[in-house]
Amino acid sequence: MAYPIEHKLVIGVASSALFDLSESHQIYLDSGPEEYRKYQEAHIDKILPRGVAFPFIRRFLNINKHYVRQSPVEVVLFSRNSPETGLRVMHSIAHYGLDISRAAFMTGKPPYPYLPAFNASLFLSANEEDVRSALACNSPAGLVLPSRTEDDESDEELRVAFDFDGVIADDEAEAVFKRNNDLNEFHAHETLHMGTPHRPGPLAGLFQKLATMQRLEEKAQRRDPDYKKILRIAIITARNAPSHERVVTTLKSWGVAADETFFLGGMDKSRVLEVFKPHIFFDDQLSHLKSVGGNIPMVHVPFGVANVLRP
Repeated sequence: MAYPIEHKLVIGVASSALFDLSESHQIYLDSGPEEYRKYQEAHIDKILPRGVAFPFIRRFLNINKHYVRQSPVEVVLFSRNSPETGLRVMHSIAHYGLDISRAAFMTGKPPYPYLPAFNASLFLSANEEDVRSALACNSPAGLVLPSRTEDDESDEELRVAFDFDGVIADDEAEAVFKRNNDLNEFHAHETLHMGTPHRPGPLAGLFQKLATMQRLEEKAQRRDPDYKKILRIAIITARNAPSHERVVTTLKSWGVAADETFFLGGMDKSRVLEVFKPHIFFDDQLSHLKSVGGNIPMVHVPFGVANVLRP
């Protein structure tokens, strides 16, 4: 029997993250909502191009194909469209064979208040205001940044990468560093507290539920040594020794782990990202969200002291 939605790993995705809506959005900006409605209805059967989050969402949904009995994951569409203008989005979802059946069409209103109702562990959108508002309401969210979409359909593995501070963990350590921009002060604080786990950050729940998927895969491997894992999780953090110990302490206290963990000590993260090739990378600092060629899907988590909006 399939898991009830309250027991599933649910990701909410805005149509602006799943598809490339730049053409129709420009019509909305230039001519207003009525012309936008007419345009979408006139192009209802024209399939939308894949957006930045598409490769990630497609592979995430494939988890259910490997665990048909449990069907442990779900994606819910959240859209500012009306149901009528949203038909083009739903037709595009069907065209690409994405198993997305639940949707919330808000007719111009922000969708984030409904994230808890759908048990969403993540909300992906290209609308910065919606993402910041969701985080302010303690809902996990990320802003999808523009990048070149690449989706190798022969590659079935799902690779997800996370920064640590301000993403998986809270921003306590980041606040210590930002106080004086003193790396020695930061290391001294983290060494003093190495035995104290960090409080959860905005995407801690997502990370922990992905770890549950890892355990399903480990069981599958024990049953079948030829089973090939479909999920790889990496932590890519600017930390290095001695502040690395508190990362380990925190994850151990939660009973989770990453497949690969990189303590880069301020090294350019793109050097590792180009090798790991994640289908999505979450970081709280825009300066870290870059790759050679701009071909890695990047998600900004505008949380904590590093993202305080100043007048």
